[in-house]
Amino acid sequence: MLFRSQENAFNDIKTVFQQKDTILLHGVNSSGKTEIYAHLIREMINHGKQVLYLLPEIALTSQMIHRLEKYFGARVGVYHSKYSDAERVEIWKNLSNHSSNDSYNIILGVRSSVFLPFRNLGLIIVDEENEPSYKQQDPAPRYHARDAAIYLARLVHAKTLLGTATPSLESYYNAQQGKYGLVSLKERFGDLKMPDFVLVNTREAYRKRKMAAHFTPELFKEVTEALEEQEQVILFQNRRGFSPYVQCTECGWIPRCKHCDVNLTYHKYSRGLTCHYCGYSESLPGSCSECGSSDLKTKGFGTEQIEEETAILFPEARIGRLDYDTTRSKKSYQNILGDFEDHKIDILIGTQMISRGLDFDHVRLVGVLNADNLMFFPDFRSYERTFQLLTQVGGRAGRRDKRGKVVIQTSDPDHPVLQWVADGDYLKMFREQMEERKQFKYPPFYRMIKITLKHRDKYALNKGAQFFGRDLKKIFGKRVLGPQEPLINRVKNLYMKQVLLKLEKEIDLIYAKDLLIESVEVFHDREEGKSIRVVVDVDPM
Repeated sequence: MLFRSQENAFNDIKTVFQQKDTILLHGVNSSGKTEIYAHLIREMINHGKQVLYLLPEIALTSQMIHRLEKYFGARVGVYHSKYSDAERVEIWKNLSNHSSNDSYNIILGVRSSVFLPFRNLGLIIVDEENEPSYKQQDPAPRYHARDAAIYLARLVHAKTLLGTATPSLESYYNAQQGKYGLVSLKERFGDLKMPDFVLVNTREAYRKRKMAAHFTPELFKEVTEALEEQEQVILFQNRRGFSPYVQCTECGWIPRCKHCDVNLTYHKYSRGLTCHYCGYSESLPGSCSECGSSDLKTKGFGTEQIEEETAILFPEARIGRLDYDTTRSKKSYQNILGDFEDHKIDILIGTQMISRGLDFDHVRLVGVLNADNLMFFPDFRSYERTFQLLTQVGGRAGRRDKRGKVVIQTSDPDHPVLQWVADGDYLKMFREQMEERKQFKYPPFYRMIKITLKHRDKYALNKGAQFFGRDLKKIFGKRVLGPQEPLINRVKNLYMKQVLLKLEKEIDLIYAKDLLIESVEVFHDREEGKSIRVVVDVDPM
């Protein structure tokens, strides 16, 4: 049964689908979007159609499988890379078998599911459409599953529903321009209030020496009160490991990866240093390799360190951790979430894995340990993603009969993006970011193409990149930026240079594509470009 606001949104979607093939459903956290999806799926099945339900990450499928199987039983098939080849082949054969009466009506999967052989696809649901993980990075093809889904639906005359509490700026712009339909769901299910966001100044707390480990007095008090009332807590820190790096206090030396231009992350459970880019690891050194000092200190903090500190500060609490290190096996993610749902865990500490689409009855408090490392990342999408991530993780609080609270720790509580989050003001964020995007020629006003050149020899790469950039500027002029080194300029022993191409929406993109392909081919024919790998990424995330 649908709640009044859900029923209105459901009817609006059916009405708008008569005019538009793609709809953006902008529904606040805990507004009951999944229930609307279920009703739309049921209608499609009743008309003999198939449905593809896309999720941004494998981790989210376990809870969603349970929900969909309650509605539709054995008609749900699941497709993602944690399944064995045999299991995925079974899904493929099931969908390919035109004569079978046992074909799956619903496929729940991640981005690669768009390539399955659907026979009678009627609807594609792209849940959390704003998520960057819908973009395939490596290897090629570097497609965006949301965009591929919209194109697939157009080919087979199906409909696409994009659902999220925090739309990507590109999707909301398309809805504003009339390219997509727009349906809004502004009320939480059961008239629940939105969580209360509190911004806490860590700079002041450190200055006054009031911090308990990495907890401000405000966060410590809120966690204590939640535990006393036997309610659950989520603590969010978007870095795994114990510490981002280790440093010598005498000379400043920092252990770095032998194959990548990054610091090694310290993992206390293994007493080792690990590269999160190539997987290289080594033991924690007993002394500095530069000056011989034994005074090495960890700097910064990750989920592992927060777990250790939380156990000391709240010794009676049962603590769990959800990050890449604790979810390597097929069932581990499901087991951790199951324990949290069954209230076998009081405090769940995690990375952005805990921010998306999870629904728990007894979470009263969400604590964000450090919002600064999200906001100040050098990327034109950083404010947008900070808003999305903090809004999503905050939406885990107070999802049943009590208003939740979200405590965000930051050194800059007056920062505009945090004010937008605290006020829940998506439209203000949208308007201000769009003004910047237009001024500095970023999407959705311009198409972006990132061209990465890779080589083991830095000198050969620099020489080749200069030739490539010069030739590209002869064709595209001021639309070409670079070549320049990326933030991390060496990964797996390959040095990198990047060229950015910004193209107006009005120009002939097919012709521009042909010119770019020809430029790459000409570059590879030159002596300077023969051994350089060129990677072209259209609409990079």
